[in-house]
Amino acid sequence: MNGKLLICLSLLLPTPVLAQGFAGLGTEAEGFAPVTAPAEFVFPRDHGAHPGHRIEWWYLTAALEGADGRDYGVQWTLFRQASRPPSDATGWDSGQVWMGHAGLTTPEQHFYAERFARGDVGQAGVIAAPFEAWIDDWAMTGAATAGDALADITVTAQGDEFSYALRATTDLAPVPQGDGGFSVKSESEQASYYYSQPFYSVSGVLTVEGVEVPVTGTGWLDREWSSQPLAEDQAGWDWFSLHLEDGARVMAFSLRDTDGGAFVSGTWITAAGEATPLSGEDILLTPRHVSDVAGRRVPTAWRVEIPSRGLSVDTEPVNAQSWMGTIFPYWEGPIRLSGSHAGRGYLEMTGY
Repeated sequence: MNGKLLICLSLLLPTPVLAQGFAGLGTEAEGFAPVTAPAEFVFPRDHGAHPGHRIEWWYLTAALEGADGRDYGVQWTLFRQASRPPSDATGWDSGQVWMGHAGLTTPEQHFYAERFARGDVGQAGVIAAPFEAWIDDWAMTGAATAGDALADITVTAQGDEFSYALRATTDLAPVPQGDGGFSVKSESEQASYYYSQPFYSVSGVLTVEGVEVPVTGTGWLDREWSSQPLAEDQAGWDWFSLHLEDGARVMAFSLRDTDGGAFVSGTWITAAGEATPLSGEDILLTPRHVSDVAGRRVPTAWRVEIPSRGLSVDTEPVNAQSWMGTIFPYWEGPIRLSGSHAGRGYLEMTGY
């Protein structure tokens, strides 16, 4: 991390965030709202912000194709973090920190950009209904006037040499992860509230170094909030979202401990949107190939197995160099699937 980023981080985030777990997500959360079962989601309320909790995100990935069959990938994420427990302070004194990430992947290149905002002054924020999430001129905006506020969204962002404008639509309801939306993350029962919208059909235009590329594909939105989502000794994670060609969807993650162990969990989602939680005994995640990425050794190809569902697929990255060199760097990019099921998906890996 260079000095400029360290100074920026120290101004935006509380000092303990640097110490515990990946990106400080294992920091003790005294004074913030706890995460307890059951989740009891209420929409559209829970599409909006939860300032009583320390951290949350609105996170969209899309596995896309051009008219010529070339693969592309897009990420749009808005993070909210409270630098101190809730208070009556408003505006610049609110203690709210916002961070945006945008990524665009091609087979040959990976582009990314990062934005920061501080306080409750309109530079960044989220409105539950009609839905809007934004930071500066990046936006995720809902168009639905009836039904779920996230059933029809547009997403825009831009950075050096890239931009995108996409529309994502679905007829299915959001899917709770874990036990009805209560998602356990460790043996010591750190947890988050977590739901997804894994059934988006996506279309729009990417602009790559001045060239416009019409694309179509599938999208996956994750909504998650917590006050301490990781244990102190969890150094990073490997997270998969899989769009199977038969219409089913799979979410799986492995949270890696500093001692070499891992906490594994996931969800099998039918084409009709019915979710079944999966435990670590149900899921096998095995690295198949390690790449040199940004001076690190990163497992960029995997085998994902869920024997009870007849799933055994090998993942291949569209671009093995899909490195997000942001303030907390990580690997994230689109993947192709082969084996028992064909399909596409996204892979995010942190802590390498």
